[in-house]
Amino acid sequence: MPWILLTVAGFLEIAWAIGLKYTEGFTRLWPSVGTAAAMVGSVVLLGLAMRHLPVGTAYAVWTGIGAVGTVVLGIVLFGEPATVARLACIALILAGIVGLKVFSAA
Repeated sequence: MPWILLTVAGFLEIAWAIGLKYTEGFTRLWPSVGTAAAMVGSVVLLGLAMRHLPVGTAYAVWTGIGAVGTVVLGIVLFGEPATVARLACIALILAGIVGLKVFSAA
């Protein structure tokens, strides 16, 4: 269960990171409300997952999911460059996330 909570927390991190773009500096009400809700939900679920997972593992996986998802959605939604170097770096982050899961005691 803690890994599921952590994964959902990571997806909410992606949601709020992408949501920041749509808030236009928190000048748009509903995108701002949704972004704030995703922020709170993400941190709450991260905290719940940390009851059973090591802090270093949980935090690294949470930020890794957020980073990978945000880069991928930046490419898809905003036309950001998908260079070989960027994709290779994302692959390294994914390898780190998988490694932390595989070698985690929880």
